[in-house]
Amino acid sequence: MAAAGKTGTAEPPPRATNGYDEPPDGLVNEPERLASAFSAILRGAGLVIAIRRVMAFTEALRLLGAQRRDGVYWAGRATLVGSPADIGVYDRAFAVFWEGREPSGIVVELPPISVTLATDTDDEGAAPPADDDGEPDTGPTLRVRYSDTETLRHKDFADCTDAELSELHSLMSELRFHAVTRRSRRTVRAKRFSRRPDLRRTIRRALRTGGEAIQREFLTADRKPRRVVLLLDVSGSMEPYARALARFAHAAVVGRTRVEAFTIGTRLTRVTRELSSRDADAGLRDAAASVQDWSGGTRLGATLHEFNDKWGVRGHARGAIVVVISDGWDRGTPDELEEQMARLHRVTHRLVWVNPLKHTPGYAPLARGMAAALPHVDDFIEGHSFDSLEQLAATIAA
Repeated sequence: MAAAGKTGTAEPPPRATNGYDEPPDGLVNEPERLASAFSAILRGAGLVIAIRRVMAFTEALRLLGAQRRDGVYWAGRATLVGSPADIGVYDRAFAVFWEGREPSGIVVELPPISVTLATDTDDEGAAPPADDDGEPDTGPTLRVRYSDTETLRHKDFADCTDAELSELHSLMSELRFHAVTRRSRRTVRAKRFSRRPDLRRTIRRALRTGGEAIQREFLTADRKPRRVVLLLDVSGSMEPYARALARFAHAAVVGRTRVEAFTIGTRLTRVTRELSSRDADAGLRDAAASVQDWSGGTRLGATLHEFNDKWGVRGHARGAIVVVISDGWDRGTPDELEEQMARLHRVTHRLVWVNPLKHTPGYAPLARGMAAALPHVDDFIEGHSFDSLEQLAATIAA
């Protein structure tokens, strides 16, 4: 106890005679106002209190409560005091503010501060705000920024202007598609023990040590990228989303290997070669020129039948991740679509259906084509915004 009396840091200062029943002005449930007011007292007493310390003190009051005097004292001392030399000033300010004592050796001067709240965009070089008389405001300015890009990430493609779609197209070119791998029949050298010995390398090493197989080598199965197949519906009902989704298909084809892209409507068209151009605008122009049924009708069952017979059996869909991007409206018979979806689901690794209308409040898959296809789908996700396409890229890579 003697050592503690010398340093004066082991215990808080003695309680005031009037006790500590509740915080000043009864602000027991307002930790933000309490922390702000007490910090102002400390600043007026000459202490430098950073805003991060005030935020830490606010969080401490929110967790501990303001009823217990010792808890409040140590919470403030741990968060607001930055130097041992400031402890004396802190103790006197604590006694004045929290316990109602008369000020002793502490002078609080709080000059009026004019704070300007300004909002702006990401543009640089904006003029400083002015006061009521038109003169530039020299006081502190709290500037609140917002990002057009962050707003566009969640905006429906159908509601975007041409300028907004152009900006979203630029964002799509920056999408990163992580490769999904599968086990291959080829083998490679294993870095650790496995059940498959590498006899050739083991014998070669044994020849260097007089025929003794001191170090054994092993083999493991190699991994290769899993193919991704995109089937993009370009019928008339998909027109509000087709441009943006075609940009997504281009980013996927250019961004990773083993991606096949097809358009489906009244016929099936392979556009992988056209979308493989590094120039996105040129690739989309070539793809649009090769697609003869753009904004036409929809025959999902017939086009999937053609895909299964011409490409699925040849191996493009076998073991692949197949993504069908469509709203599910079909002029064909639901039985044909259900049969072809079942065929496709049997040979694929995963079958994903992306419907831009799924985000609509109260949406239900009532369209005949969507209702027929849904039982054979592994993942049913949205595709109306850039944020939903990022989730699609994550789903493909999962």
